[in-house]
Amino acid sequence: MMIILSLLFLVIFIAFFIKFLTADGDFTLLSKGKVKREEIEDKVIWITGASRGIGEILAKQLASLGAKLILSARNEADLQHVKQQLTGKYAPRDVMILPLDLTSGEETLRVAVEKAESFFGAAGVDYMIHNAAYERPKSTALDVTEETLKATLNVNAVGPISLTRMLVPYMLKRGRGHLVVMSSAAGKTPAPGQAVYSASKFAVNGYFHTLRSELCCKGIKVTVVCPGPVETPNPRTGSTERRVSSERCAELTIVAASHSIKEAWISYQPVLAVMYLVQYMPSVGYWLMDKIGGKRVEAAAQKGNTYSLNLLFDRKKES
Repeated sequence: MMIILSLLFLVIFIAFFIKFLTADGDFTLLSKGKVKREEIEDKVIWITGASRGIGEILAKQLASLGAKLILSARNEADLQHVKQQLTGKYAPRDVMILPLDLTSGEETLRVAVEKAESFFGAAGVDYMIHNAAYERPKSTALDVTEETLKATLNVNAVGPISLTRMLVPYMLKRGRGHLVVMSSAAGKTPAPGQAVYSASKFAVNGYFHTLRSELCCKGIKVTVVCPGPVETPNPRTGSTERRVSSERCAELTIVAASHSIKEAWISYQPVLAVMYLVQYMPSVGYWLMDKIGGKRVEAAAQKGNTYSLNLLFDRKKES
C-alpha cells in the first residue's frame, strides 16, 4: 500500500513539476481558464497606452468580447489607426478616442476623466486599464540620468496614480469600478539594469494594493498584472530570450481582470520561478538576484540574454 501511495505521490509531483516548468503564468491565474465574457461585454473600458504593443492588442481582444472602449495615448493619429482595426459589437463605430499625456498635470487629467465619464451616457467607466509605460535601455542604478528618473516615475507612477485620484470618486458614487494595473515582474523582484523602472513598478504595486484595501468594501476592485519579458512587435535580432507573446499576455490580463484576481504573474521560466522565490523564500530569492546582478547588466550592455540561467554561473564567453 505504501509503495502504491509513494508512486502516486511521485507521479503527481512529476506532473506538477512539468506544469510549473512549462507554465506562462502563476497557478491561480492559469486555474481560471477562460475569460468570463459576461464581466467584459457591454462594459466601458478605458485603456491608456492603447496606440501600440500590449495596449493595442488589449483593445482588439476587448472589442471582440463586446466591450465599449475608450482609447488613450499621446498620438491621436496612432489611436485612430488602432480604432479602424477593431471589430466587435461596438467597434469600430462606437470606439472613443481620447488623446492623453499622463505627464500633463492634474487639471488636464481631470478634464480627460470628465470626458471619459460622459462618452457613454450615465454608464461611466467600468474598467480603467493603466497600460501606458516608459522604459529606457538597461543601465546601472548609478548611471541613470535625472531626465530618465523623472520621466520614468512621472509616466509609470505619478501619472496613473493622479489619473486614478481623479477617476475613482466617480466610481465610488456608482458603487463599482475596476482598476487594472499593468505592472511588471520588475515590481516584484530586483531587476538589475532596470533600477528606476523597477522602482516605478514597486511604487504602483504599493499604491494600488493599498487603495484596494481601503476601498474594496465600497465596490472598488484592483487587479495588478506583473508580466515578465513579453515579445514586442520588433524583437531583437538574434535574441535567445524566451518571451510570452503580446497576444497571450493580453489574453491572460483579461482573464485576470474578468475573474477579479488581485495580482497576476505572467511569464515563462526562469522569471516565474524567481518571482515565487522572492515571494515565498525571500532570502533565497534575493541571494539569487545578488549573484546574477552584475552579470545581467553586462549581458544587457552586450545585447545578450538577460534572462539566461547561464548568468548563475561564472563562465565567461571566450574572446
